[in-house]
Amino acid sequence: MLYWAVIFFVGALIAGVLGFGGIAGTMAGIAEILFIVFLVLFIGSLIFGFRGRNQRQP
Repeated sequence: MLYWAVIFFVGALIAGVLGFGGIAGTMAGIAEILFIVFLVLFIGSLIFGFRGRNQRQP
């Protein structure tokens, strides 16, 4: 998911340089949403991973 966020960000930069403002804004918005979803999932996996590691094994 982080890969796709970077791809959209680079695409937005290229579109912005070439003067396609609408496309650049849309691609930047998609990249931002993907990055936020990535952060939420990453932090959630860290929390649940550490929580599960501290439980005793029977």
